Amino acid sequence: MAKETNNETRTTIDDINDSLVGIEQKVQNNKKGIAWACVAVAAVVCLVLIYVYAIRQPGIAAANDAIGQADMSTLAGNDSIALAQYKQVADEYGYEAGNRAALNAAIILYKDGKYQEALDYLKKYDGNETIIGASARSLEGDCYVNLKQYDQAVSCFADAAKISDNNPAYTPVFLMKEATVLREMKDYKREAAIYQEIIDNYPNYGPSIQVDMEKYLKRAQIAAGEE
Repeated sequence: MAKETNNETRTTIDDINDSLVGIEQKVQNNKKGIAWACVAVAAVVCLVLIYVYAIRQPGIAAANDAIGQADMSTLAGNDSIALAQYKQVADEYGYEAGNRAALNAAIILYKDGKYQEALDYLKKYDGNETIIGASARSLEGDCYVNLKQYDQAVSCFADAAKISDNNPAYTPVFLMKEATVLREMKDYKREAAIYQEIIDNYPNYGPSIQVDMEKYLKRAQIAAGEE
């Protein structure tokens, strides 16, 4: 019985040894592949480090410096110079500075009445913040209104209201803009629905701007044939 146990033990050990020999043999056979894999990983790491330290960080620093100069021009009241600087940063740099430069350029262009060019820079801006992002989307809507592209304007104002996430100071403003354009489009039923939304969800908005929202609602309902 002991002999059988010894044989079983030996068999088990032999199996393990054979397994180890097999693994060792595979390692030996795959040494070249492993070496190449290590080289590839090292190359990727080197590329990442080069990008971070030789490209990205200097790029961010250069972009920040450039937009800083544009900000100084704005503070000095030199809007035309600031616009050229913001446009350059937006066109030539990425990163946060380039993103903000696109929005600032769009604001100046809008004030100058260059609505299509303002739209072009707003499309370069990527902002999801509940206030700035929503305001940028609303500015797109303002551009479309001035270009008499009312469908696009309504879409922008509706998006701005959603992005602003029920902010009592901003959301009703965007909704009011949407309703105003809908009235221009003679879509009185949707106009009335928005006034009702403002009354229900933002009851303080009308009094804060000294507007009788109930009167606006009734006017839209009459025009829609609902009264």
